Amino acid sequence: MKRSEPARRGSGQGPTDPGLLARPLDFISEDHLRERQICAEIDRLVSAETFDRPAGVTILRFLNEELGVHLRDEVEDLFPTLARRCTDEDSIASVLGRIRHDQEQALSLLPSVRGAIANCLDAGADLSSEDREVLARFAAHVRRHLVAENAILLPIARARLTRGDLRRLANHMRLRRGLPTSQGVTSAE
Repeated sequence: MKRSEPARRGSGQGPTDPGLLARPLDFISEDHLRERQICAEIDRLVSAETFDRPAGVTILRFLNEELGVHLRDEVEDLFPTLARRCTDEDSIASVLGRIRHDQEQALSLLPSVRGAIANCLDAGADLSSEDREVLARFAAHVRRHLVAENAILLPIARARLTRGDLRRLANHMRLRRGLPTSQGVTSAE
């Protein structure tokens, strides 16, 4: 499978432009737009009478190439950094708990989602009613955690994270993508 090329900023039509990594919260926000676009593609697949092969390829590429690294950005760096920086009044622990729950629910469905789409692509088949239900549930969980992240988490991150936090976050995000950090490092040495 050919890797997807970054699309223009704000379109959500392709992987997020690595040039945005200098502003990691903007990059994450763009990743969220991309996730919403993928959820819309999933909705179209679920409601279509016949399987849309190009949409299936787009969704599968996203799931295989983009989603995992995005979740690592959040779970390994953004969430723990926020937990350290936030005050009690931010109530960040409960927000993070809710987001993690929805992420875990979505991730538990991921093998079935991938399998259903891959089967349709390989066999030229349409989605079964069970597959449609799993894809719809997956998209619902993704949307729920995106709402909490965009409405609550990212605004708090913009207020609480320091320049040093953002620099570390950006560097770790670059390393995950095999890109040089601001210091020119390309691997965790």
